[in-house]
Amino acid sequence: MHEEMLTSQTVHCPYCGTEFDLLVDASEGSHQTWEDCPRCCAPIQVRVAVSLHSGELEGITLCRDDEAF
Repeated sequence: MHEEMLTSQTVHCPYCGTEFDLLVDASEGSHQTWEDCPRCCAPIQVRVAVSLHSGELEGITLCRDDEAF
């Protein structure tokens, strides 16, 4: 993990709608991970898209556990 590649993004839980800050590590490249909602504790699928060319964060997608990517 490279601290200079960490980005804080404000996101919303796909279950309860709670807004929270998610710390994203773009140095891992594009990847999928899981995060629990800080309010309702539901498991959230997090997909992080990082540019292959620039290494910049392109986007974050959050989905419910029962939704397929």
